[in-house]
Formats: sequence, C-alpha cells, structure tokens
Amino acid sequence: MRGRIIRGIAGFYYVAPVLGQEGAETIRRQTDLTQPADVLYECRAKGIFRKDGKKPLPGDYVEFDIINEEEKEGNVSAILPRSSALIRPAVANVDQALIIMAAVSPQPNLNLMDRFLVTMEQQGVACCICFNKKDLADEETCKSLYDSYASSGYPVIFTSTVTQEGLGELEKLLEGRTTTVAGPSGVGKSSLINELQDGVSMQTGEISRIERGRHTTRHSELIRIRQGTWIVDTPGFSSIELFGIQKEELGGFFPEFREREPRCRFTGCAHINEPDCAVKEAVERGEISRSRYENYCQLYTELKGRRKY
Repeated sequence: MRGRIIRGIAGFYYVAPVLGQEGAETIRRQTDLTQPADVLYECRAKGIFRKDGKKPLPGDYVEFDIINEEEKEGNVSAILPRSSALIRPAVANVDQALIIMAAVSPQPNLNLMDRFLVTMEQQGVACCICFNKKDLADEETCKSLYDSYASSGYPVIFTSTVTQEGLGELEKLLEGRTTTVAGPSGVGKSSLINELQDGVSMQTGEISRIERGRHTTRHSELIRIRQGTWIVDTPGFSSIELFGIQKEELGGFFPEFREREPRCRFTGCAHINEPDCAVKEAVERGEISRSRYENYCQLYTELKGRRKY
C-alpha cells in the first residue's frame, strides 16, 4: 500500500492511503485518498530507517504494509522521493508556507514575523502572509502592515472569520498546494483553519476529529481542505532562533535587500554603517519598510554576537 503521513506522534505514524499503485513520482503528486483523511493506519517505521539515519515526516508519501486491517495497524516500509523537506517545522513535500498573525489583538510581533520569513527563505520555501482579525483593525493599521510586506515581495492578505472577508482569497492562495501554516498562539489560526475545511464543523475549544484543541496544536499535522489542497497545521510559537546563518548571509534572506545589493557601493555591504548603500537609501525613500530594516539590524547584531564554531 501507498499513502501519505498525516501526523507522527511518539514513534507512531498515521498514514492515509493514496489511490493507485503507480510509480513513486506519480504517487508523490497524487493527492486524492481512498478514504477520508480521518481513516488512518497507525504505523511504526521499520528499523532500517534508523540504520540509514532517515526519519519519516508528516507530508511524506510512503509505502506501508498492513499488519492488522481491523485495527488499522501497519509498518512504514519505504519513504518515496521528496520534493522538499523542512527542518523547522519538520515536514515534507510542502509547496509554500503561510504565516498567520493577527492585525490587532494581539498586536502583531513583526520581529517574530521577520524571523519566520528569514527561516523560510533559508530553507528555500515560498512564503505568504495572512493578517487575521481584520474586523478589529482600522484602515491605517491594515495599510501600514500591507505596505511593509507587499513591498518586500510577499503576497499579503487580510482575513476575518467574523465577517468572512478574505477567506475566498485565502482559498485561492492555497488551492492545489500543500501549505505549512504557522503562527503564534492567539491569532485565530485554529478558527481560520476550521473555516477552510469543507463539510467540517468544529468549534474552537472542542477536541476535533483530528485532535486539535483550543490553541493547543502540539505536533505538525496535515489537514485536507479539499482534493489536492492540504495545509500543515504546526504548533504555535512565541520565539524563533536563527540557526546556520552567518551575519554576512542575512541580507540575502531579505528579498527587497537582495535585489538592491548590486547597487551598493561596496561588495558585501552589511547595509548598516557603509556609505552609498542602496538598501539604506531605499529605506529613506520609503521603498523598504523601516520596521523590516530595523528588525534586520537587530538580527544582524544578534548574529554578530554569536561565536563561530
């Protein structure tokens, strides 16, 4: 049998069967299931994965052997080729990342936002941004947030589960893709995901059929929105530490810096103290968000203070 890992918990992998028995590359692209995604096989991974230093991830397409059909138990025997694999969050075969922040209540932590965007840029994953709770925000706040990130090259949308505004636009953004969704607690992520699910009625605060409680996602988990469209719900976070990045590389993970750097006077410009810096000039002209630039400077200082190993 072939299937896709929906979630992994404490050494168990919950696998949804995939239609067809074609070759690995065809199966990797196959997105329809033989059964609803809540009919899962509880599988262990064979010891060969530990020997080879491999670990199955949520999102993996796998081959698995059924050992007890009645109890829906099996063993994962092979991991099919991945199109992508993220380290943070640990998921496979995603097409893009969506970070969700509240426009207000709580006030968006833009430094946290920029840390996440840098992490996704580092891992080569396209990113889009959703500001939720638009019904609570004034027009000036929304415009400021939009200008800060649209000018950076990221798709930006505003949503409200109260007025339903922006949900259609969000669905189009997700359509036909596997999207890893992340955001801090309290931004309405669970409520937004509930709204996106076809034919599923869940209230925030109740334990759902996919074991998501009130703001308590504890592990990464795939949720099928509709045929061909998946989201990966990930645990909420309140901090992100940058790993594997040197201060000299940081500017390359800010798209709006990257496109202007060739016009800087000095090769390898840090965009902080150097004269004739195209990035700083763009900040002064309002072409680059000042908050984005200030967050860059803070992250640069943080990386500069680290010891190199």
